[in-house]
Amino acid sequence: MRTQVATLHAELVRYNLVAWTAGNISGRIPGEDLFVIKPSGVAYDELTPENMVVCDLDGNLVEGDHAPSSDTAAHAYVYRHMPEVGGVVHTHSTYASAWAARGEPIPCVLTAMADEFGGEIPVGPFALIGDDSIGQGIVATLEGHRSPAVLMQNHGVFTIGKDPKAAVKAAVMCEDVARTVHVARQLGEPLPIKPEHIDHLYDRYQNVYGQRSPR
Repeated sequence: MRTQVATLHAELVRYNLVAWTAGNISGRIPGEDLFVIKPSGVAYDELTPENMVVCDLDGNLVEGDHAPSSDTAAHAYVYRHMPEVGGVVHTHSTYASAWAARGEPIPCVLTAMADEFGGEIPVGPFALIGDDSIGQGIVATLEGHRSPAVLMQNHGVFTIGKDPKAAVKAAVMCEDVARTVHVARQLGEPLPIKPEHIDHLYDRYQNVYGQRSPR
């Protein structure tokens, strides 16, 4: 998991989702009440499996020579309250964070949104960094919602997934659709997709699209 989390941080840089040392990825260690997360303030090109840190689900440092990310308490809260989640990502990606700055959800006006998010990308409440307030907002917003992404008001993007790679994919797709919907609104009012069509698209993408194991 150290290797996976360290390697995936390069994807945040590759897709222009982060600046300087902002942003982070964590991954739950299967079968353990532990997760691996990026160390605080370490440059992306200096990240290695060895300098990843391990924390328990209360956010306490268990293993590592560096202080964990300043968002560790938020990640820990998500893992404690959403046992199905195996990966969490945080970015301040430009277009998605612009929606967060307005406190406005991204409406489901693209089939790609219906596929990946199952509807709009919701907005979570404003919360200060440092304790688990952000985590509380993430969980409260995403519980009962199909979206793996939430725009935390005035802050940025948090995404979840069954593993860290899935959470990174959600972060990449969130920024992609945030940009496209923003551009569409410069041209006029985007056309909504009917709820029944969103349901159909989401089911197809989640259960039919891609390569499936032979039965």
